[in-house]
Amino acid sequence: MLWKLSLTGIKSRFKDYLVLFSGLTFASAIFYMFMSIATNSTFLKGSIAIAFKITQLVFGFGIALLAIITFVYIVYANSFLLSMRQKDYGMYMMLGARTSKIGALIFLETLVVGLFATILGTAIGIGLTQLVSQLLINQLGLQIHKFIGFYIPALLWTLVFFAALFFLAALWNRHKLVKSNVIDLLHENQKPVKLRHNPVWKFIEAILGLGLLAVGYWAMANYKVLLTNSIGIGFFTIVIGSYFVFDSFFTAIVNLLRKNKNFEYKKLHSFTLGQLKFRLGDYTRILSIVSLLFALALGAITVGLNFNNMTEQALESTYYDAVLYQESPSVKKQLKKVSVKSETTLDYKLVENKKEKIPQILYIPENEITDKKLKFQHFYMDKNGQQSYSTKTFNVKDLKDENSDRGHEMRYQLASLTPYPDAQVKVVSQDQYNQLKAKNQYVKLLLVNNFRSNFANIEKLQKMSVKQMVGQPEVESKSIEVSLTNSKSASYRFISSIASGFEFMGFFLGLAFLAMLASTLMFKVLSGANSDKPRYNMLWKMGARKSLLKSSIAKEIGVLFALPAVLGVIDVLFGLQFFKSILKNPYDKIWIPFAIFGVLYVIYYILTVVLYQGIVLKKENN
Repeated sequence: MLWKLSLTGIKSRFKDYLVLFSGLTFASAIFYMFMSIATNSTFLKGSIAIAFKITQLVFGFGIALLAIITFVYIVYANSFLLSMRQKDYGMYMMLGARTSKIGALIFLETLVVGLFATILGTAIGIGLTQLVSQLLINQLGLQIHKFIGFYIPALLWTLVFFAALFFLAALWNRHKLVKSNVIDLLHENQKPVKLRHNPVWKFIEAILGLGLLAVGYWAMANYKVLLTNSIGIGFFTIVIGSYFVFDSFFTAIVNLLRKNKNFEYKKLHSFTLGQLKFRLGDYTRILSIVSLLFALALGAITVGLNFNNMTEQALESTYYDAVLYQESPSVKKQLKKVSVKSETTLDYKLVENKKEKIPQILYIPENEITDKKLKFQHFYMDKNGQQSYSTKTFNVKDLKDENSDRGHEMRYQLASLTPYPDAQVKVVSQDQYNQLKAKNQYVKLLLVNNFRSNFANIEKLQKMSVKQMVGQPEVESKSIEVSLTNSKSASYRFISSIASGFEFMGFFLGLAFLAMLASTLMFKVLSGANSDKPRYNMLWKMGARKSLLKSSIAKEIGVLFALPAVLGVIDVLFGLQFFKSILKNPYDKIWIPFAIFGVLYVIYYILTVVLYQGIVLKKENN
């Protein structure tokens, strides 16, 4: 009998349950999407290679944050479930149903709804993961390999995590209903809420909130002085400052608007401001969390997107696009596939002297330096503390200067153009060079028309040249170091792999956070909808038009969505200052993540308004 009553109750609130079920399904889908890349070590090692250890820490931090927001999300979704059903359970108990039966019923309802949503969400998550990953890889040109949407460890982690959460939620629901009196269940929504009102403390709290936010923003902007301490200072001050601002500053603004009689008595502004004052007092913690997570989510996508700009630095770090050590027939054939803009040869002789500390000496004639105007990229730190490069030309004077830093840098850069990067460089006259009893060797230095479009052919050409050089018997006997590590193609491949991995992670983590935080705020608002019904019924009976009531709801919920979004955007704009230390321009293309977030956030807002209006403005009120 109880099951029939329960099914009838669920059927009568099918739309509300559909929202709850779809929200839980989406939560598990998002969780699986992120876990599928965070736990896939094969993918991480294959795509982010050398940065694997760092990436593990970053993804571990992301998993922890995602687990926390998922837990908070489930708490508010569970609160929404209870708010829908507690009056029904109270009526069952009034009709004589045993408490134990009611407890078992709510336990099974919560668990079954949760598990079905998790299973369906995980299935959807597998498809979404494959689809979104391919879209990101194709549209952004990411160097991502060995990634598939279905990953068993991620599936198991998702099922276990959500099963545990819903089991705990079911236990909590059972405990709360069993311990509650029938009268409390029937009139839970009519209990008054006490608001703290201490003008002096509120004023102090508002000043402290603004001051702490200012200190946090200052710390993020002064990363060159504070270094990593800016993260700790910024996190501590911004978290506490956000709480104080929501608890006092925004409430003070509402109070000021209420004192403006012309504004307050226009339409339903008085009612809307009263609702907001109540909401802000009750929503302080959740709005603070949403604003911080909004900043983290928006920051993750913005920074992730800008990691791709690191590839530009990789291109700037090396002047010549390719260096050919040997020109075998296969190398010459591959060279025809590359659009070469210019080529220069560098002649040199290698002399072995095992008695010296540096057994290999590279002799280069002066006219090679003066006539061919060979160039290299000079590394330096700019005024913002960023890594930068400028093009310099080799000259004989500096190369012969044994004591200057410039001479040391030029000799190192010149040796790096040859297969002997650790050899000592000596620039001599043409006569001295001709008298050396050593084989004349050369390297060919290439500049291409478009490195990015020619990258695949350049990388293949460079590898073939290295392979040909290493394959020479005399090279192996002399233990010559020939590798791709100092080539432009290797540097570009390495940096683009790291950047693509972090960009990939940033999009997934940002979208996951946005979906979860917006859904959390949505369910927080909807969980209190039933308690708001009497107020809207009263206004309806007093003659308020339905259009005015809808407008009041839209404004009220709009403010609740807008406040954390505005503070979150400000957090991001100041927080990006810190990333100037590793990114050339962290604000580059910032409109892309802001536009994505704006559209998705507005969709959640509209959905919340429609659902809330459907609950508090039902047809029976007409």
